[in-house]
Amino acid sequence: MNTSIVGRHLDLTEPIKDYINSSIEIFKKYNLDIISVNAIIDQEEKHGKKAFSFEFTLNIAHLDTVVVKQKDKDLYSAIDIAVDRVSKVLRRHHDKISGHKATKLTEVELKVIEDEIANELDRLDNEIEPARLQSYKPMDIEEALNDLKSSDAAFKVFYDKDDNMRVLYRKSEEGKFGLY
Repeated sequence: MNTSIVGRHLDLTEPIKDYINSSIEIFKKYNLDIISVNAIIDQEEKHGKKAFSFEFTLNIAHLDTVVVKQKDKDLYSAIDIAVDRVSKVLRRHHDKISGHKATKLTEVELKVIEDEIANELDRLDNEIEPARLQSYKPMDIEEALNDLKSSDAAFKVFYDKDDNMRVLYRKSEEGKFGLY
């Protein structure tokens, strides 16, 4: 990876160069083919106030050139913010590339379990009959209890006034009911 650091209207000191080089080392952890990194520091003065402009230009194989510009009153904070922004771009590209890898063994085992469940459901398909709720309108618990008492059903599924699905069921004890 080729690196270049350029200072405009500013004398580059060794601590600044070392700080930028250590920041560029962070980009290596993404395992991308970075061809070159250019860092440009510019010091501007407007209305008697000094400001620093920092720019990263990264040339990456199989990806467009990444350019990040950052302005701040403090040079080191401008560098840090620019590094964070570049890291975000590199992380997204790395995740996009690494997302197309082979299936993990744990995912294969999960697929086998899902297939077994699907086969079991197909086997039980003749025994289980899906039933639709008779009414989707909300009803009081008292109304649902009266409906259950008047029928021979073991339970009643209904929506209460708060739009929660409830289940009212007969207990084994005579005349007792339970509510979920």
